[in-house]
This record gives sequence, C-alpha cells and structure tokens, in this order.
Amino acid sequence: MQAQDFVVQQFEQNRSRLRGVAFRMLGSLSEADDAVQEAWLRLSRSDADGIENLVGWLTTVVSRVCLDMLRSRKSRREESIEAQPSAPAAPKADPEHEAVMADSVGVALLVVLDRLAPAERLAFVLHDLFGVSFEEIAKVLGRSEMATRQLASRARRRVQGGPIEAATQKEERAELVRRLIEALRAGDVQGMVAVLDPEFVLRVDEASMVPGGQREVHGAENWARQAVVFAKGARFVEPVLVDGVPGMLLAPHGRLMRALRFTFADGKIAGIEVIGEPARLRELELAVME
Repeated sequence: MQAQDFVVQQFEQNRSRLRGVAFRMLGSLSEADDAVQEAWLRLSRSDADGIENLVGWLTTVVSRVCLDMLRSRKSRREESIEAQPSAPAAPKADPEHEAVMADSVGVALLVVLDRLAPAERLAFVLHDLFGVSFEEIAKVLGRSEMATRQLASRARRRVQGGPIEAATQKEERAELVRRLIEALRAGDVQGMVAVLDPEFVLRVDEASMVPGGQREVHGAENWARQAVVFAKGARFVEPVLVDGVPGMLLAPHGRLMRALRFTFADGKIAGIEVIGEPARLRELELAVME
C-alpha cells in the first residue's frame, strides 16, 4: 500500500470520531465537516510518518480548529484546494441528517453546551465526552493542566445544574415534566390534565405569540385542549433545568427557540411561562436534566 493510501485509510477510520468531537463543539454538522476537512488538509501537508499517535494528533487539530471557529463564529474563508489531496467524501450535512445527529447527542445538551465559553466547552467535550486527558487538552488550550481541570469542572457544573432544589423534590418535579411531554406528544388531554393544577396558568411573552393566540390561558383542561393542537411539534420539546428548576425547551435540531419555565404547587404543575425573547433566553441558566 502506498504511503498516501495508508494515510487516507487511517483518516477514514477516524472520521466518525473526529466528526463527533467537532459536532459537539460546534453544534452544526456543516461546520463540523469543515473542521474535519481542515484537519485532513493539515494532515496531507504534514509528514504523517513522523506522527506517533495519529488519532491524538487529529483530535488535537480538530479541537484547535473548532476553538478558533467558536471564538470567531464567522464564516471561515474557504481556501482553494484544487492542488491539494482530497479527503474521502464526507456524508452530506443535510437538515435531516443533522436532526438525527442532534437527537443522538441530545438536543438539551447541545443547547446547554452553546452557553459555555469556548475554552469551557472544549475542556468538557474532550474530557467528559471523549476521555481525552487534561494534559493533552491543556496543550490545545495553551493553559496549565490545573487551569484546564478548573475549566472542565466549571463547565460540568453548568451542564449538570446546581443544587438549587432538594434532590427528591427536583426528581418529583422532573417526573411531572416528563409525563407532561409524553402526554403532549400523544395528544392525551387527560394525561396532561393529570399533572396540572386545576388553576393552572400559561403565560406567553410577545416573542412567543402565535397569530390569534392569547397571552394568558387559565385552567388545566382549557390549556390542555388547546395544547394538543401542537402535538406534532412536541417532538422538538425536551426536558431541561431552567434556572435550576425542571422545565422544557423547544429547540428544533438543537437551535433554541423557546424556554418554558415551570412553577409547581402541591405536587402539580401550577404554571408555565413561555419565553422566546432572545435577550431573556440569554439570561436563563439552562442545564441538562438527568
């Protein structure tokens, strides 16, 4: 086997892992593919025979590319690669494929990761999700190993949420949210009513209003009968912690559109506030709900 063929084979064997790292870093399949392609270009220009740990080398390169992309979030100028060796064809990043990828990773996780600073996101993704050592991550970030551990720890706390509620109470409320989502997806009015307080109130901000909709809806059954109309869209709804309390978010393919902040009373869901205003969404503390 020629040297170039061997390099292509090794790269292809690691493509899936590299794409997974990049997607969790960037939250966009097309950008992830750009990052992986850039890693291939850098590999093709390097002396592959002198690389002892190719997987580690490629992961480092992809991570650095993603870090730069996160910091700029601007369209990277595409270089002409007519004279460059071409990487094996990547799967096309169509919307349906990206939706499948987002679902496999976890939509709530993608939304929460998007709230992290670039260095925090890199440290958490590489260490907690892909098992890369802090020593290697520190080299990517250009920081000390201790500082890198602190970044990952801070990111982990933000992803998992703080102990704002007692664990038992949080789990009970989380179960109510899960049951509501299940009933909503099934179009089960009585299943929804069963977890709602009879005096339930829904409040919707201006950005979340639909034509002809109401800013407030009172009564559990009244709202449940209206809500089932949107049952098809409920597949994009995911449980999440909103400011430390179980709630929901609407994030098609990982793109945050709405956050639903819940209030509880006497073991029921007493109210939901639907938040869609971008400034308010940015202020919310969102965390993955186990």
